[in-house]
Amino acid sequence: MSGRGPKRELAEKIAGEITLSDDPGATLRKWRTDFDVSQTDLAAELDVSSSVISDYESGRRESPGIGVVGRLVRGLLEIDERRGGDRIRQYGRVLSAGFDSDVVLDLREYATSIYLSAFYDDLEATEIASGATDRISGHTVIDSIEAITRLSSEEFFRLYGQSTNRALVFTGVTRGESPLVALRVVNPTPNAVVLHGIDEDELWDHAADLARIDGYSLAVTKAPLQEMLDHLVTLE
Repeated sequence: MSGRGPKRELAEKIAGEITLSDDPGATLRKWRTDFDVSQTDLAAELDVSSSVISDYESGRRESPGIGVVGRLVRGLLEIDERRGGDRIRQYGRVLSAGFDSDVVLDLREYATSIYLSAFYDDLEATEIASGATDRISGHTVIDSIEAITRLSSEEFFRLYGQSTNRALVFTGVTRGESPLVALRVVNPTPNAVVLHGIDEDELWDHAADLARIDGYSLAVTKAPLQEMLDHLVTLE
């Protein structure tokens, strides 16, 4: 892998995480799952038996050395490239925006704006409060705990990417109070905010009022995280 493009940077990130992890097998499994690659497919790519991959991930085999980790990572990236490179582009956008992929899970600009209602349908989301506009031209998916504990107000604004005409999707939400309060320090606000992991009955009592005051649409969803991210990959 030559150059310093997204593929090279992502390869170094994944290899570094696996090598430095207290549980390399679990970290390998996390990345393989993120790339939606089965043990069988990865084993076939590397010309080994699927039990080898299983043994590494379960810890039954000695932690892989740097050379083996490099082969595993290249295998994941090459499979993704043959499938169209969606995951590489996804992480590339996040890394180029200056965020870690454990803070920002996806950041995307669309070729044309789409109706917010269609976006909510893809996420199996329920709108709680309507906003001032009914279209978006991009989205950012954010780990709410990581973002709140690690990002400054300036970095919060950078979550908007190229435009505030987008949806911010916060994952790992328990009530919604923290991300909505954190957004109050950012001006202007996004067109829409989606709180992932809760339904309407679990939502903070003042969430809808806060959304109406600041003028954005607010929605909630309990769709499985990876399923939601897979749907969002198709939005261009």
